[in-house]
Formats: sequence, structure tokens, C-alpha cells
Amino acid sequence: MIMSGRARRMMTHHLRNKADAELNLIPMIDILSVLVAFLLVYSTEVEVVQNSKGIEIPESIVTMKPRETVVVMLTRDEVFVQGERVASVAEVRASDDAIIAPLRDALKRPRLIGQKMAERDLAEREITILGDKSLPYEVLKKVMATCTDADYGKISLATVQKDKPLDPNTFRPL
Repeated sequence: MIMSGRARRMMTHHLRNKADAELNLIPMIDILSVLVAFLLVYSTEVEVVQNSKGIEIPESIVTMKPRETVVVMLTRDEVFVQGERVASVAEVRASDDAIIAPLRDALKRPRLIGQKMAERDLAEREITILGDKSLPYEVLKKVMATCTDADYGKISLATVQKDKPLDPNTFRPL
């Protein structure tokens, strides 16, 4: 096979400068980490209320998103305020009082009220109750009475959105 001088020079140049091809993963990992951070910060659907594995929340067709408030969680066995255990459900059921004293004390702590809450009227303070749907009503009633006794004027019950409600304009009578 006869080669031209130029083809021979190109072949020797390619053979001399031939390097082992390597895949450098560090720049790709950097780009992916920036992308993940961006998506975490700028995600549009943010759920304000934390969910716990021990709670099965009732379903609803409510369309309003929850606001950031003080959260009282009721599992099947325990009562928590902002993730801190304050009483057991058995103690609440056994008590004859309508007010749960440890819960009231936890709700009246200054760190829960904060500067922002202290400036508002007491009737404007909000609290969200995140309770298991299998809890008896008497326990929920005592928790709500304790929340109003601790000067929380607005009580919300957390639910999971089941389905989108029907738009009344969708179906029109003939």
C-alpha cells in the first residue's frame, strides 16, 4: 500500500499523540450537585406540615395549603408539640380534666410564642393539630380545649388532599 507523505505524517502524528481516553466524572458530579441544590431550593410544592410515620392523617378535598404554625401531633400513643413529647394518649384519656396540663404548659412556652406572635392579638394565634384518624373524639376534644385555654384562637386540623373538588362550572344542567 502506497501512502502519500501527508497521510504518513498525519498517521505518525496521531500515533505519537494518541492518549488513553479517560472520563472525568468530577465536573459532571459538580453540575449534578448544583442542579439538585437548585431543585430543592426552588421547588414549587412545599408541604409546611411535617408528616410522621406513626400518624395516618384523614383525607379531605380541601384546596387551601397549610400555613406555618405551631404543630401538635397526635399519634396513636403519644402527644407531641413541635416534635417534643408532652404526654401519652393513655394519660389524656385517663384524666378527668378537660385541659391537658403538660400540653398547656408546652404551648405557653415563650419560645413557641416568639416575638412575632407576641405582637398579635391572642385571637389571631394559630395552631395546627396533626392527628391520627383512629383517635377517639374525646382525646381530640381535650387537645382542642387545651389549645384554646393556651390562648390559641385559630385551630386547624391537618388533612391529606384526597381528590380535587369538582368545579361547579364543569357540569351544567341541560
